[in-house]
Amino acid sequence: MEEVLAESGFCPPTGIYHSKWVSPMLPQNPSLSLPSFLLLSLPLQILSKPAFIDSTTGKSVTYGEFRSLITAAACTLRSLGVKKGDVVLVVSPNFLHFPLLVLGVMHIGAIFSTANPLHTRPELESQIQDSKPILILTTQELKPKLDGLISGPLLIVQSFIDDVLNHQSHQTWESVNVSIHQLDTAALMYSSGTTGKSKAVVCSHGNLIAMSCLLRHVWDANGEACNDVYMCVVPLFHMFGLSMFVCGVLAARSTAVIVRKYSFEEMLIAVEEYQVTRLPVVPLIVVQLVRLSYGAKGVELGSLKEVICSGAPLGKDYMDRFIKCYPNIILSQCYGLTETNGPITLCNGVSGRLHVSIGRLIPCVEAKIVDVQTGKPLPPLKYGELYLRGPPIMQGYFKNEEATAQTIDEEGWLHTGDLCFIDQCGLVYILDRIKELIKYKAYQVAPAELEEILLSHPEINDASVIPYPDEEAGEIPMACVVRSEISKVREAEIINFVACKVASYKRVRKVVFVDSIPRSPSGKILRRQLRALSDHQRLEISSRL
Repeated sequence: MEEVLAESGFCPPTGIYHSKWVSPMLPQNPSLSLPSFLLLSLPLQILSKPAFIDSTTGKSVTYGEFRSLITAAACTLRSLGVKKGDVVLVVSPNFLHFPLLVLGVMHIGAIFSTANPLHTRPELESQIQDSKPILILTTQELKPKLDGLISGPLLIVQSFIDDVLNHQSHQTWESVNVSIHQLDTAALMYSSGTTGKSKAVVCSHGNLIAMSCLLRHVWDANGEACNDVYMCVVPLFHMFGLSMFVCGVLAARSTAVIVRKYSFEEMLIAVEEYQVTRLPVVPLIVVQLVRLSYGAKGVELGSLKEVICSGAPLGKDYMDRFIKCYPNIILSQCYGLTETNGPITLCNGVSGRLHVSIGRLIPCVEAKIVDVQTGKPLPPLKYGELYLRGPPIMQGYFKNEEATAQTIDEEGWLHTGDLCFIDQCGLVYILDRIKELIKYKAYQVAPAELEEILLSHPEINDASVIPYPDEEAGEIPMACVVRSEISKVREAEIINFVACKVASYKRVRKVVFVDSIPRSPSGKILRRQLRALSDHQRLEISSRL
């Protein structure tokens, strides 16, 4: 038993799980910013290496050019009146110079923030009122949604970049001369708001430095990370994209190919053209790779070593099918939250080409699995809420002490709200969000389990399961289903399809057909929107009675 506990990383006296990786020494200098950590001491052989490449045009920015441009961007921002502590909001889809905006803002001690370009004007207005940016950078297409929402400048991002490129400063990195500490706020990143209102997560320079350092330590275990080419098809305005492609790629001295607008076919062509080796994705892209693999004939993916999936649960059925379609590519998963500043589990070093778990804890991060009823820590193979603690964990929620206190306890543990277990080998498995469990009579039903089964149906393109009020049971599982274009599958058929695969209390009791499933940029189902639709339908029904 002691050997099993040691292998899992579990310490019985404390109830704490420890990372299986050897922890690196994190930078101890308190006066250190994220841009300085990533770029101040670049080896000479790296300066001419591409840091970022535009997948469409082939234009690239080398590490040396990127460092110079950050200084120029910082000076341009300063000329616009931006100073330390000011918030700069970027509302833009992916493009080549997006990482320049991130680090240029941080280099003068200002606070980088971003918003989903798909947000409505009221949603953008709410975020702007919360964070109070002094400057907004956006695209010409998105400008009408933002006009009049800020008293300060509203600039077109391409014009700003042109100014930076045309007036590239001859000043040195140090000439920016702003005193920045690791505890200073570097970014305000808004949570996805899957179950409630989105909140601004306060990310310090130290948090992001730690994430950068830990990703480099794990990715570069064999000393070859600098040879990797990553493809960015996930949004850079989301923490998954920012942590992987700004923190991770730059720290590892790798190269990132940035895709402006996602297209499955163009992604495959770009993988071949740029010899991409690592592809971070959300689950829907894995589904596309499986379903459309036979239409990808003539495209070589021989360079691709690994597809890294995160953002939402990935069904086992699609994992198995992926391996059959792409036998030479590793399919791994990772797990992270906006509140953790990026992935805190990774599958690197775990044997096998298919990883059902979400990997092991990254170095320097501790975990607990806590009984949701008693609050006591649990040993391996027991389900409970995942608690996390370590250097990447957020400082708190912006101007929201109550929400911070509810999420981070007095001992520094972040309560994730995710139902998980850790096995004898220290691998973490996620079941579902605790708040999303459906209370059917005396039982708890996990929507993710039913969604995986629904997605295995050949005539279902997408699906989500939410609770539906019931006088006798309290709640019943209701499936929201997107049928394939030619499908005529009916409610009874779907109910029976699920019923033969689960225990009686887990059965889907009601089905509604919808045009689409609302999702966050990382692929998480926005169940609150589906619940609102369900509430509206119930009101319509009751009004007819």
